Amino acid sequence: MTATALTLAALLAATVTSGLLAGVYLLYAHTVMPGLGRLDDQAFVGAFQALDRAIVNPWFMALGFLGTPVLGALALARTWGEPAAAWVATALVLTVAAMVVTARVHLPRNDALKAAGEPRDLPPADLAAARAGFDETRWARWNLVRVVTSIAATGCLAWALVLTGRATS
Repeated sequence: MTATALTLAALLAATVTSGLLAGVYLLYAHTVMPGLGRLDDQAFVGAFQALDRAIVNPWFMALGFLGTPVLGALALARTWGEPAAAWVATALVLTVAAMVVTARVHLPRNDALKAAGEPRDLPPADLAAARAGFDETRWARWNLVRVVTSIAATGCLAWALVLTGRATS
């Protein structure tokens, strides 16, 4: 494989994983959280706990959450010194920003909700307190930040791919 083909492959992989991650955040914004919001406290806590446990899996971690910045860094290394590098660097900064939001806002809330215990074993007051502590509105608001940064990162990577393709033709 030529150096150009490796660069294009790295950019394509970074773009695809970034798009997949943006899709996950977007799905939570327009479907998952509004759907969960319609549930009573016991169903909400149980459903969110189940979703949160399920999302931490090799597919999501490798192809999305951790794969995106790793492939972005590889793409940056491959485009260093080229016009596309600034776009890849911007995408990488946006991806890391979304990860910081996840670490600072979402993971603590998710973990606290999981730590509340088995919903069927909790009295209604404890379920209500767990849900209130989770703060769905704040979780959803910051998720929109992840949506925007991830879509913007994907757009930057796509443009870097176009620039690199033009430079090689």
